Amino acid sequence: MPTDTPPTRKIWLLYDTACPACDYYCNLVRIRESVGELVLVDAREPGPLLDEVTALGLDIDQGMVLKVDEQLYYGADAIHALALLGSDSGFFNRINYQVFRSARLARVLYPVLRACRNLLLKVLRKTRINNLDLDNNDRF
Repeated sequence: MPTDTPPTRKIWLLYDTACPACDYYCNLVRIRESVGELVLVDAREPGPLLDEVTALGLDIDQGMVLKVDEQLYYGADAIHALALLGSDSGFFNRINYQVFRSARLARVLYPVLRACRNLLLKVLRKTRINNLDLDNNDRF
């Protein structure tokens, strides 16, 4: 009797790869294998997930998006959901879980982290993604 492994469930994380801090975080964070495979998506490249986020009016310059099945988590909710789905492998993932397992703490810390990100991208002279095509919204 052949043993077929079921297809791995994909969990999608849409974020700005031009942000060194975001890129570092997203490449370190791990989810439990039993949950699925974390797929990192560059928000600076066109694609169906960015189109979906844009259609919902979510500004990707203001928060990352985690897609689990058909559910989207945005900003603080995304980082909180990642912590709950997270693996306990490695120091970084254990700390990530301890800090962001609380939805309340994630909502308090996320705007601070976003402000630091925006300052970093301003210093690096990066442009905004501006997926919502807002006027005068090209620079940080």
